[in-house]
This record gives sequence, structure tokens and C-alpha cells, in this order.
Amino acid sequence: MTDTAFPILLTERLKLRELVLDDAPELFAIYSDSHAMQWFGVDPLTQLEQAQQLIEKYAASRNMENPATRWGIERVADGRLIGTCGLFKWHQGWHKCALGYELNSAAVGQGYMGEALRAILPWGIREMDLNRIEAQIHPDNLPSIRLVERLNFVAEGTAREGGYWSGAFHDLLQYALLRRDYLA
Repeated sequence: MTDTAFPILLTERLKLRELVLDDAPELFAIYSDSHAMQWFGVDPLTQLEQAQQLIEKYAASRNMENPATRWGIERVADGRLIGTCGLFKWHQGWHKCALGYELNSAAVGQGYMGEALRAILPWGIREMDLNRIEAQIHPDNLPSIRLVERLNFVAEGTAREGGYWSGAFHDLLQYALLRRDYLA
């Protein structure tokens, strides 16, 4: 996966592509939004330079021991970056990874994230040879829970105080999608 060009995925309304440094202002707008970041598991960004560093980190993660691919979600209609999504913590020997995503608050509720995830999930199963894709979601993040359930993820339990951000421990619901469930 790491020796090839970045995988660009197209959907009806979206272009999933590599994040570039020019995306830093739009990425900063997303990651500095404290309301949106309350579910993401990190504290909101406070400086544009942090968004630039994040883009560099995402690029470097494709070449790590447990590689990750993070797509920028670009709306085709206006070329605007509205979010990101990705597959990370790839354990190649176990054929599994984790799923992460976030969206600009103004783009929420329009079906963009479901459209993006319906593009990357089969890519991960096919190109990464995944059998299992995991998602950990805050119990109060009902839109995210509904989204993964619509995508056939199955609730498996709760990681009690499994996350720490914004000065507090947070429970996380564990969801997973198996290859056979996706293909069914």
C-alpha cells in the first residue's frame, strides 16, 4: 500500500483525496470547532500550524509499521474540503484496522459521511485485505452511532473510560464490521 500513489476515490458528490498543506485552513476550521471535537477524542486545535502538522502526520502515517490512510473529503460541487475519514491502526497480520472520521459542522446531516464511508470500507476490505474494521464512538454521539449501524457495524460492548480528552475520561462504545457482514 505504501509504495503506490495515494488512492483517490470518487462518489456521486465527493472526491476522497490526499490532504495537502493548502487544506490547513479548512482542516483547522473543522478541528478547532469545540462542538464537533467533543466526539473526536482530541482537544480542539488552537493554531493553524497544528492543522499543518496534522496533515504532515497523516501523510507520514502511510509509511509507518502499522500504516494508515486518511482521505480529505472534498465536495465536488465547490471543491471545498468538508471533512476527513480514514482507516488506521492497521494490524496486517490480524487483518483489522480502526475507522475514524469527522465533518465540518455545516456539512452534517446531508449524507456526506455515509457516502464517503461507503467508498472507503470496500477499498479497505479489498486493498488492505481487512476482515474487521473497528469504530469506537462516544455513547452520546447518536448521529455517529446511527451512521455505523446503517453501515452494518455491530455493537460489541463498552470500553469503560477508554478515552481521555478535554480533561476527562470517556466511555467508548465498541463497534465492528466484519468482511462477511459487509459482503452480505
